[in-house]
Amino acid sequence: MILSKKQKAESKKQKEQGEKRKAAAASLRFLLFAFSVVQTVLLYAPAQAQIVNEMEDESRLYAESKQVNQFFRRFNGEEDEKGNRYYSGDKQYRSEKLRKQYLRILFDESNTNISASLKTDFVKDVLDKPEKSILNFHGGNWFAELHTTFTYNGKNQPVILFMELEKHRLGTRWVIQKVHADMFEPYFEKDTVRLGNFLHPMSHELDFMNLRKAFINKDSINQFVIKRFIPDHLSLFLYEVKRGNLKFRNVDEVKFHFFQVDGWYFSISDFNRPGYNTGWLISNLVKLNNPSEKDLLRKFLYYETQ
Repeated sequence: MILSKKQKAESKKQKEQGEKRKAAAASLRFLLFAFSVVQTVLLYAPAQAQIVNEMEDESRLYAESKQVNQFFRRFNGEEDEKGNRYYSGDKQYRSEKLRKQYLRILFDESNTNISASLKTDFVKDVLDKPEKSILNFHGGNWFAELHTTFTYNGKNQPVILFMELEKHRLGTRWVIQKVHADMFEPYFEKDTVRLGNFLHPMSHELDFMNLRKAFINKDSINQFVIKRFIPDHLSLFLYEVKRGNLKFRNVDEVKFHFFQVDGWYFSISDFNRPGYNTGWLISNLVKLNNPSEKDLLRKFLYYETQ
């Protein structure tokens, strides 16, 4: 069929319009697709960020020794990284590999006083003597140091309480072992400057009638006390508490001291800070070469300077 020029022009026009409609439809489909992609990204990006943050928080949670008992289990190699317990008979229970992994992360990394070589020697000793380096909650040779605040005659005063576990009936309990308070120090000072404040060795022949001079001056009474006398802050502490002069306010800081690993002393403190090196960590480490060093360190920790 032969088309006229007019018909050919109309056919060409219709064809061009059809192609324009197809192009417009394609453009619309592309725009709708792009919009849906943007929506999806905007919708899931916060969720993905939240998932990443939660994973980091979870990893941090696993890395942190949140309780003292958990520090015990990790030091001994008695739990996995998620806190699930291992028991005797389990393959990983107290394994050298597991203990080595945990011991690497149980130090306060911010403490530059604990050298890398000292840490290495300590870890080596612990792993070389596995049965003698297991921390035992009921094994003694560890105690707590509490820095507290009391009100004494209306004023806040720092008091250090040393606590230890004591057997009680069928179990154990924490008890106050020793006390140190700077406010008690003046009561135990000895006057080493003055001379002549003593009781003559023949005082017994006078039925100690000259004893009165020991009590004339209250500040010199300590000169008449035996040299071996060690100030007992706990007795004075209990006396003031019972009189109602000393009243508890709060606990400010807690740390624990350990002498359970043969030839070593270490303390642990709780670190609450950003990052993974948090929770209960080894804050001090000392190698003890002989029993006398151990005794001296104990006296130092208890503020027994005499």
